[in-house]
Parts: sequence; structure tokens; C-alpha cells
Amino acid sequence: MPEAYIVAAARTAGGKKGGSLKDWHPADLGAKVLDSLVERSGIDPKAVDDVIAGCVGQVGEQSFHIGRNMVMASSLPDSVPAVSIDRQCGSSQQSVHFAAQAVMSGTQDVVIACGVESMTRVPMGLAVMLPMQAGIGTGPWPQSIKDRYGVTEFSQFTGAEMIARNYQMSREELDAFALESHRRGAAATERGDFEAEIVPLTIVDADGNEHSHARDEGIRFDASMEGLGSLKTLKPDGVITAGNASQICDGASGVMVVSERALKEHGLTPLARIDHLTVTGGDPVIMLMEPIPATRRALERSGRRIEDIDLYEVNEAFAPVPLAWLHEIGGDPERLNVNGGAISLGHPLGASGTKLMTTLVHALRKRGKRFGLQTMCEGGGIANVTIIEALH
Repeated sequence: MPEAYIVAAARTAGGKKGGSLKDWHPADLGAKVLDSLVERSGIDPKAVDDVIAGCVGQVGEQSFHIGRNMVMASSLPDSVPAVSIDRQCGSSQQSVHFAAQAVMSGTQDVVIACGVESMTRVPMGLAVMLPMQAGIGTGPWPQSIKDRYGVTEFSQFTGAEMIARNYQMSREELDAFALESHRRGAAATERGDFEAEIVPLTIVDADGNEHSHARDEGIRFDASMEGLGSLKTLKPDGVITAGNASQICDGASGVMVVSERALKEHGLTPLARIDHLTVTGGDPVIMLMEPIPATRRALERSGRRIEDIDLYEVNEAFAPVPLAWLHEIGGDPERLNVNGGAISLGHPLGASGTKLMTTLVHALRKRGKRFGLQTMCEGGGIANVTIIEALH
């Protein structure tokens, strides 16, 4: 089977809600990543066959085809097409899968997989709230679905609480995981581990002075168990807090996926080879457990064991998700989210898939490791798994 290679991987530094990136239109955020990928790879922009853009909140500034708008805001020529996709939190990870499948099928040679989400300018859930406030429709779930699953709504927060209860996870255990995420994110920042993957952005402060945004804003360098423990739980009898859940975040990210023919024709240097792709669906009520069966299927189909995988990125949507994954898959905690995760670095929804992929590619190469696995839970009880092989 033809191979698919990653030749460039980049992301913006995360911006907190209402933070440094609040004045950046999401199309411009995404465009900066597209420009960086072209520059990093050294390819002629006209050679890009397609742009596949993940985005969850496709409303407001992210409506009317955000993928094409990112291309129009970038230096890419008008001849480069684009498509916008939504697989919830795994949107841009699915972008990688679609890009790899296009390349491996031989129908395209150079595809950019990317994602963007400005959770400041397009708040989470806006696409549901606006029609409901205007009295338009009855919401995304018809009564037939509610009756089938015995619920009045589907909630990721409820799913996170269900996982914590099923595995008897204490509030302290979840907070300890969150603290480690901040410590790892802080250590990676101080070591300069993110510098090679981040696209610096120019921001203007209230006094009109320009600054470079090149560090993730969400990391709490002074995080402590005491501070995390002081936060209120989302439910009175629950264990999930804002501190042990992913942070609202603004950002964009992307990877360039190419064929072996493109490597030779354009003189490109591969960073990684895409080894395996899996996506599965499961229980939409608990919703966040699907990375576990998806990982099992990916390992089985790829012929690999978890011991063969050097680093894993399991999205920290909520602390119970990676903790349950570790418990079931038998992974090594020291290989999990080695540079921190969404609890400390932020979770810009549609951009998180290629954000994690960018960090995974760079972390494997920096540490001289070979195989990496990425997975994340997604709305509706879906999960993507991608295995890559770093090339040195």
C-alpha cells in the first residue's frame, strides 16, 4: 500500500478565553498555520491539492466554510480547494485521516490537514443556543433519539462523572493528574520543547504595543493541590471541576501530508510516516470511553502492542478519560502526554487533533523515539486513533 508522510507540523500557542488571541479572527488564525506549513516544507503553494479543516463551532465567524476562508486569508493561491469537517473534538484528527487516505489512495499527493477554533469569539454550543433563543427548531436531538437512549440530553460532563464513578476515581486522584499536566506543560515550556512547533503571532495590547504570542497561556506554573482543591465541583455530588477538565482555548494547528511521489518531486524531508488509522463509535451517553475500544482495535489491526508505542497523546478532555484509558490499555504513565495536555495547554476543539499530532511528531523526534499513538474522545461516543512512526 502507498505510504503517507508528514513533512510539516505546526500550531499556534494556546490563548485563554478572552486572552491574547481574542482579537484574532479564526480564519486569520488558521491562515497563519497554513502559511507556516508551506514555509516549513518549502513546497510551491500551487502544489497543495486540498485543505481539510476541522472546526466544531461552524457558526458566526467560523461559518460560511471556515476551511475555504482560511485559504482565502492565507498566501495559498485561489486554486487550492478546501473542505470544512466536524467530528467534534476529533475534527482535525479526522482531517489527518482524510488527508492520509487521499494520499494513500493515489488520488492526491499534497494535502494539508488542519483545524481552528476561537472559543472566545465563537463560544462552545453557540450553534445550538442561537436557534433555540430565536425559537427556531427543537434542538439537535429528536424525541426518537431521547427515547432510544433514555435521556433528555447528551452531556460530556455527565459522561466524565460516569467514568469517574465507574472507576471509583476520587477528586484527589483527578486533581493530582491535573497538577501533573501543568507541571509537564510548564517543564516543556521552560525547556523550549514547544518552540519548534509554535507559530508566533503578533498581538496588540491595550496600549497599542505589539507583542509576540508564542507561549501557551493556560499553563499554571504555580499550580498546587491546594489551589485545585479549592475549586467547586460542577455538580454538588461530583468530582469534576474546571481544574481537572480541559481549558477553553483559542488556537489553530495543522500538518502537511504527502505521498512518496511528492517527497521526490518536491525534495521534501519527511518528519513522520503515518502507520495506522482507526475510527470507532460506541455508547453516546457515557460518550468519552470510546478511545479504549478504539485503541484496542488500532493495536490489533496494526499488529502492534502498547509496549511498542513510545509516546501516547490521549486528549485530556477530562482527567477521568486518560486515567481510564491507562487502566484499561495498560500503558505506561511516563509515556502519556509527556509535555502536558489539554488540562494545562488548552483544548481548542476543532484544532486539537492536529495540535496533539504536531506535539507528538516533535516530541518523538526530540526524544529520539519511534512510534506514537494519538486518540481522543469525541461527541456522540466516537474516537479516532492514529499511529505514526517518527523518521530521524
